[in-house]
Amino acid sequence: MEPKSFKWFNDYLSPDEGHIHGIKDILYTKQTKYQQMEIMQTGSYGRCLVLDGKMQSTEKDEFIYHEILVHPALLTHPNPKKVFIVGGGEGATLREVLRHKSVEHVLMVDIDQEVVEACKKHLPEWHQGSFDDKRVELRYLDARKYLEETDEIYDVIIIDISEPVEEGPAYLLYTKEFYGIVNKRLSPEGTISLQAGTTAMHSLLCLSSVYQTIKTAFPIVCVHEAYIPSFGLPWGFITASKRNDPMKFTIEEIDNAIKKRIKGTLKYYDGETHISSFHLAKHIRKSMQEYDKIIEDNAPIFTYH
Repeated sequence: MEPKSFKWFNDYLSPDEGHIHGIKDILYTKQTKYQQMEIMQTGSYGRCLVLDGKMQSTEKDEFIYHEILVHPALLTHPNPKKVFIVGGGEGATLREVLRHKSVEHVLMVDIDQEVVEACKKHLPEWHQGSFDDKRVELRYLDARKYLEETDEIYDVIIIDISEPVEEGPAYLLYTKEFYGIVNKRLSPEGTISLQAGTTAMHSLLCLSSVYQTIKTAFPIVCVHEAYIPSFGLPWGFITASKRNDPMKFTIEEIDNAIKKRIKGTLKYYDGETHISSFHLAKHIRKSMQEYDKIIEDNAPIFTYH
């Protein structure tokens, strides 16, 4: 079957591998102060957000990424009221956090106002009006600097940022020093969640480094996994906690917590998905345990760009 007459976007996964997307239209493009931003209309996945040449999320499958990023961490905490979101420009992470009935206040801090404003306009299905919720405070700041200087305490911190690309805005949010700052800004049962890069073979050292680095700041660190079709790869996430272990819940406990604590109907995440996401393949577990690099401010790690 002949391919349709598309323009093509190459989402490079490594120097030797990529995922090709057929592009129907470029809806928006801009070089912001911090990164190159594009909103495209793809043939397979609808609208998508691309930052610095990397696919961030798409209309068809963003729910997978955002549900598995948010809900394990918030359900691990027994009663999350104050939530801090680092990044999350599309507003979909904010949307999922606001589903939780216990949440009283969410501070979302994104360094790039131009990205957020473009997503508000062009990607309404992602945020679904979440920016207008009275519980939300949106600020355009350096999140690390804010956390260093504030005295505020949060129950959950969700870190929804792009991969650590050299000279990009995110690489100093993957270091030992940063996770130590995050720990100090959390309540006694505080939890964090973040995307940790692909669990594919070519990037396991990056995932393992993030895992080992977070272990310097938190006693409970659990890696879980979801396949993101538009990325063309399985993707790793980390939920870490000061006190509660997300892997000790049963299917029934998660399903009951969803019914009790979350508004609306989830499309991806439930008790069975929760349990299965933490069951990693042997070679991934082996890499996580054997690779001992700690990421530091003066010794960062970068993914392929």
